[in-house]
Amino acid sequence: MKFGITQQFDCNYLPDRKEQLLVCVEPTAVLQHVFSDLTESGFRRSGEQIYRPHCLHCNQCQSIKILARAFTISKSQKRVLSKNKDLQIKISQQNKSEYYLLYEKYINNVHFDGAMFPASKEQYDGFVNCEWQRPIFIEAFLDDELIGVAVTDKLKYGYSALYTFFKPSMSKRSLGIFFILQQIQLTADEHLPYLYLGYQVDACKKMNYKQNFYPHERFFDNKWHLSVKNT
Repeated sequence: MKFGITQQFDCNYLPDRKEQLLVCVEPTAVLQHVFSDLTESGFRRSGEQIYRPHCLHCNQCQSIKILARAFTISKSQKRVLSKNKDLQIKISQQNKSEYYLLYEKYINNVHFDGAMFPASKEQYDGFVNCEWQRPIFIEAFLDDELIGVAVTDKLKYGYSALYTFFKPSMSKRSLGIFFILQQIQLTADEHLPYLYLGYQVDACKKMNYKQNFYPHERFFDNKWHLSVKNT
């Protein structure tokens, strides 16, 4: 399998670090067949690109996956479900125009200090759309109003959460956590083992929520390491 290494650029997670990526450069016809196995080896999809951090002096980015069928919900996560019991959940395989309007408001109001600001349609399409992998969109409605969307990929071994965005005024509902719980349930209902959450970065406070779903495994030293919550 063929891979390339990008040039170094400013890290999106740790402001004092530089980032470098290992990218699979196989043709499209190959990517669709190796995506699941590469995800199981710590890779991630963004648009048409399958990549993994490959930084010379840093290993803070660790792929994390939840063991969906063994998942044990915490008290705080139960409260999130209760807080959102009035929402209606639908699943779509179509990238609808109203998604971008919601995404734009989310980025420009919630992540105005991040690398994705300001939002643009080209940027949105660039990381969601993929010729060889059709994403799934989990929609949340409140009184027939679309208030949140989770974008996810279905893989051989489970689902891979790509991105979540929601109506900024709904931030107190903890919709990021809510959508992870929805994807865990979807994965378990389909008798698949894992929900991949991308990268856990302990030194980045914005990423620390991912480690609060147990049991989970982290990928480092070229293998997965199990983490079970202490009782």
